[in-house]
Amino acid sequence: MENLDVMVLRALRDWRLAGKRALLATVVRTWGSSPRPVGSIMAMCEDGSVVGSVSGGCIEDDLVYRHKQAMPSGPPAFVKYGVTADEAHRFGLPCGGTLELVLEYDPDAASLQQLVAALEAGRLVRRTTRLSDGAVTLSEALAPEDLRINGELANTFGPEFRMLLIGAGQLTEYLATMALFSGFAVTVCDPREEYRSAWSVAGARVVSDMPDDVVTAFCPDRRSCVVALTHDPKLDDLALMEALKTDAFYVGAIGSRRNNDSRHARMQEHFGLSETELRRLRGPIGIYIGSKTPPEIAVSIMAEILAVKNGVTLPRDMEVAQAKNLRAVEANQPGEVVCGVVSST
Repeated sequence: MENLDVMVLRALRDWRLAGKRALLATVVRTWGSSPRPVGSIMAMCEDGSVVGSVSGGCIEDDLVYRHKQAMPSGPPAFVKYGVTADEAHRFGLPCGGTLELVLEYDPDAASLQQLVAALEAGRLVRRTTRLSDGAVTLSEALAPEDLRINGELANTFGPEFRMLLIGAGQLTEYLATMALFSGFAVTVCDPREEYRSAWSVAGARVVSDMPDDVVTAFCPDRRSCVVALTHDPKLDDLALMEALKTDAFYVGAIGSRRNNDSRHARMQEHFGLSETELRRLRGPIGIYIGSKTPPEIAVSIMAEILAVKNGVTLPRDMEVAQAKNLRAVEANQPGEVVCGVVSST
C-alpha cells in the first residue's frame, strides 16, 4: 500500500490540475484522545470526494456537508471539533477529545505538482504555508520534523517507510503482507533460487544479490528497517553488519536468545563489532504474545517494528536502559532517564 500522504497529495494535485476546487485539511493541534495524530492530512474535492483522514469519518462527513455546495475562498482557516461533550459525542471523538484543523482552500496546482514529484523521487520535503494569505514554499528537509505552526504552517512530508527482508521463506510472506498494508515499501532479498522461485507477494520487490550488497544498494535511512529471517549466518550476519552502519530505525534478526547470543559472539569475533555497536541489533525480534505459527510470529515482529517507528518505549528497551543505568551507577557515571526517572541503586 502506498504512503497515505503521497496518495492524498497526488489526488489533490490531480483535482487542481483539472481545474476543480478542493481543500486540504491538516490536523494542527489535539487535546485529550484524538483519532488521528498532528500532521495528518485529508483532501476534499468540490464534488465531495475525500482522500485521507482526519478522524474516523465523522469529521470528514461534516466537512463534506459544509463545503460541498459552497466551498469558501481566501486564506487558510482554523476549525475546531469536539470542544463540548455534545460535539465529542456527535463527531465520535473518544473520551471528549478535541482537535483543530487548518483548511487550505484551492492550493496552488503547480506547487502540488512540484511537491508530489519530489516525494515520488524519494526526497523529504518541508511544505510551509503562510497563514495570512496561503502562499506556499517548499524546501528540502534533512530529517523528519514535527509539525510547526506560528504564523506559518510547516508540515514535513517524506517518502514511504521501507522494509528490507533477508530471506524468502513463509514467515517473510506474512511479514511482507503486513508491512505492505501498513504503508511500507517492501524489498525481499534471497540469493537462494530454491526459496526465491516459489515466493510471491504482490507489491513486494524480490532481488537475488548477496545480502550485504543489497543492504548497501538499499541505502537504509531513518525511514527504513532491515530484518534478517533466514537463520543462516552466512546470509543474515553479512546483511546485519552492513545495516548496523546505517541510520535504519530498526535492525533485527529472527532466532532464540541462545542464537542471538551466538550471533553477537560471531560478529564480535569475526567482524570486530563492539558491544556498543551491537546494542542496536534487536533479537530475538518481536513482542512476546506467545506466538507459535508463522503468521503469529509475523504479527509480533510487525508490532515491534511499528512501536519503534512510532517512538513507543517497549518493556525490553526499558530493561536494557535500566541495565545500562546500573552499570553507570556502579561506575559513578550519570544514569539514563527511563520514563522520567533516573535509575539509581
